[in-house]
Amino acid sequence: MEAKVIRWGDDLAVRLSSAEAEELGIREGETVEIVSKRPVTPEPQQWAGRRYVDGLPVYTMEEMVAEARRLGPEAEPLTVDWGPDRGSEIIDDDNDPY
Repeated sequence: MEAKVIRWGDDLAVRLSSAEAEELGIREGETVEIVSKRPVTPEPQQWAGRRYVDGLPVYTMEEMVAEARRLGPEAEPLTVDWGPDRGSEIIDDDNDPY
């Protein structure tokens, strides 16, 4: 039997029809075991508790900077001169109430 995976808010849910649930003997609130077609590889300890989006890990800015420093100066992104500031990107720190 196959079931469709759907988005439910920020989460994913497996959707079964009432007939499929009855056939499997599943009732609301029960815990089930899901067996993936793909082999499950153990998660490295440094990724434990990490948030994923579309199956890809989400890194913090600190982690990205640390990795760039670990790789050395050649991994540092190039600086781009976009020209003078205009409009909303101009920050006037002298008159900032915050």
